[in-house]
Amino acid sequence: MTDKTPYRRPTPEEWETAWQQHWKSAQLNYELPETSRKSSLEEHEFLTQHRTVEKERARLASIDKEFEMGFKKLGRLGPSVTVFGSARFKPGEPYYEMSRETGNAFSKAGFTVLTGGGPGAMEAANRGAHEAGGPTYGLNIVLPHEQAANPYVTDSFEFNYFFVRKVMLVKYSCAYIVMPGGLGTLDELFEAATLIQCQKIGPFPLILVGQEFWSGLRDFIGYMASQGVFSPEEVGFSRIVDTPEEAVEMVLKSLPKNFREQLTPR
Repeated sequence: MTDKTPYRRPTPEEWETAWQQHWKSAQLNYELPETSRKSSLEEHEFLTQHRTVEKERARLASIDKEFEMGFKKLGRLGPSVTVFGSARFKPGEPYYEMSRETGNAFSKAGFTVLTGGGPGAMEAANRGAHEAGGPTYGLNIVLPHEQAANPYVTDSFEFNYFFVRKVMLVKYSCAYIVMPGGLGTLDELFEAATLIQCQKIGPFPLILVGQEFWSGLRDFIGYMASQGVFSPEEVGFSRIVDTPEEAVEMVLKSLPKNFREQLTPR
């Protein structure tokens, strides 16, 4: 599927070396580096100063305002699907193009396509939907390295808080489509899976696209089940498919008839 370096399981020594080089300071140093960026300065202040009741109330007001913005802007959308995936894929790369085809297929089926609004798989899904002539939105997150909204969204909504953004990406969709991705994508995948497992949402389709990419996760979940942390009925928490068409077909089959009738295929 890709021309990346063939997979080789890291040894315990290689894992320890990677932790020492890249993660040790982040996990053992409780001081954030100072920066000139306004939002980062606010986070630095929040984590290093005494948290008075007044400051916590002010933070709650900021969080509430962001939720309200999301409710107002996303509440008017029609039937939507959310596409999660890595920000690191480039146009022309296999996973970028697969995400583009996925956004295109869902848009043609009549869905509004939501993503995190950034580059990579997110941009690709927005781009595919845009090329199909359908509405597509980006829920962008403010990051220290300035994640900018990609140019293929109908509109972009900016969030400061990851957890508020995740609520919106989950709340306003009838299915979750997960393209290959890293830590952020896994976070979103398992958040959706946990909410479905605990019957806090749905049940809604949770679909992973890319058999080859997700085979390692499938194997690891099987190993975890053998250790007793998954019960048998929890193991198949997502459908793993290879094509956007399979994903669209599954979502359409899952929808109640009256909801499916709201779709306007393109």
